Amino acid sequence: MSQVATSYLQTLEKSIYDLVSETSTNLPKDVRRAIKKAKDAENAGTRAAMSLDTISNNIVMAEDNVSPICQDTGLPTFKVKTPVGVNQLEIKAAIKNAIVQATKDAKLRPNSVDSLTGKNSGDNLGEGVPVIKFEQWENDYIEVKLILKGGGCENKNIQYSLPCELEGLGRAGRDLDGIRKCILHSVWQSQGQGCSAGFIGVGIGGDRSSGYDLAKEQLFRHVEDVNPNPDLAKLEEYIVEKANTFGIGTMGFGGEATLLGCKIGVMHRIPASFYVSVAYNCWAYRRMAIDINPSTGEITKWHYQEGEKITFRDEPKTETQSESKVVELTAPITEEQIRELNVGDVVKINGRIYTGRDAIHHHLMSHDAPVDLNGQVIYHCGPVMAKDENGNWTVKAAGPTTSIREEPYQGDIMKKFGIRAVIGKGGMGPKTLAALKEHGGVYLNAIGGAAQYYADCIKSVDGVDLQEFGIPEAMWHLTVEGFTAVVTMDSHGNSLHADVEKSSLEKLSQYAERVF
Repeated sequence: MSQVATSYLQTLEKSIYDLVSETSTNLPKDVRRAIKKAKDAENAGTRAAMSLDTISNNIVMAEDNVSPICQDTGLPTFKVKTPVGVNQLEIKAAIKNAIVQATKDAKLRPNSVDSLTGKNSGDNLGEGVPVIKFEQWENDYIEVKLILKGGGCENKNIQYSLPCELEGLGRAGRDLDGIRKCILHSVWQSQGQGCSAGFIGVGIGGDRSSGYDLAKEQLFRHVEDVNPNPDLAKLEEYIVEKANTFGIGTMGFGGEATLLGCKIGVMHRIPASFYVSVAYNCWAYRRMAIDINPSTGEITKWHYQEGEKITFRDEPKTETQSESKVVELTAPITEEQIRELNVGDVVKINGRIYTGRDAIHHHLMSHDAPVDLNGQVIYHCGPVMAKDENGNWTVKAAGPTTSIREEPYQGDIMKKFGIRAVIGKGGMGPKTLAALKEHGGVYLNAIGGAAQYYADCIKSVDGVDLQEFGIPEAMWHLTVEGFTAVVTMDSHGNSLHADVEKSSLEKLSQYAERVF
């Protein structure tokens, strides 16, 4: 290979690495403006306002630390447009090399897991990973788009086949009004599990796979653009307005901001099928794009740079709502301490906590715990970890993961091992709620996506067990200080999540009558 060719490939790889790093660590301007608008609209002194303060602080920390905004950096998805004659195999190789390096540098969490064995590849490569989709075009430059969409919001994607019956809204037919009902329902069913307030991309038509692809493609649009189809432009505006009357709010705590943006695309379909596909994205809306010179591999343009950049550095801070009790806890925690907590209380944890996600919970159902968990705290978290120059583990990002996945296990594990508190996001279901009441346990909702904020609360990594499950799924022993979360499920049978779901369903039902 000639020196010129080698230089081109090295520059191309560096350009893609920079795209990955920027996407993971620095929110685009249009997303920042949407979050600022939500902050300004929120009622001061509420849990939602406190959450938005934490989110904005996390954005600042991620940019300053050049570390992931959220620890779940998702399945990297690239959309690449190339001029005729450009070698797409070279671009694919450069993308893979950049992904491996970004994972080593803790800009990405190792998220590629073999679907059959459960083994983590450790470098974000694997069959079909990363996702790379090529398209040729007539322009004389390469365009590379990247979206990092975490599992919490990916799991809240939903697809409807019209006609269908929708809870709270009744029959949705094969017309624009039926589409309207599906989109409203998609926002409602997400609740706080997708790290609201969020954004949605909608694909109308196609088949099951192309509809989802069209929906995700909408997430590359600018938050503030206007749909060229006047009917869809009207529908996009309507959806955002009405969704923000549901009262779901940031993290599902209740509040004014539930949806920050809605973008809708449409394609033809076959007569027998009518799909409405919705791609939900959390507030940590990490997508970016660059143009590349096909001769040199250099970046010639960054996208999403228009308009004002909100830095959040001089934002006034909101105190936690006055009626909330603030309680400090240090493990081991007694049942008596837990029984004194109620939904709405704010808890600050000091001392030891242990991470545990899907693999750990599945393992503990049939095995002994590697440590004594009696009176301890489990954190639903898959952190981004790195080793320092001395070979010691450090936490680069450590926000909560969506807890509902552990619903089949959580109550049984708490009772089996004497666990008193679980930290996660989005809440859990009736089985866990019943176990909290019987056993004397509590569920603490941390702020989803606030990976830098919570990493800053972690003062040391004291050990790790079950590392064979991979870095995100291992049990990390962490010492924390001032780790703040809100009681949303208590030992008295109360659940803020169930209350918000019920009240928001009543508000959703107000939109059952035909509009379009």
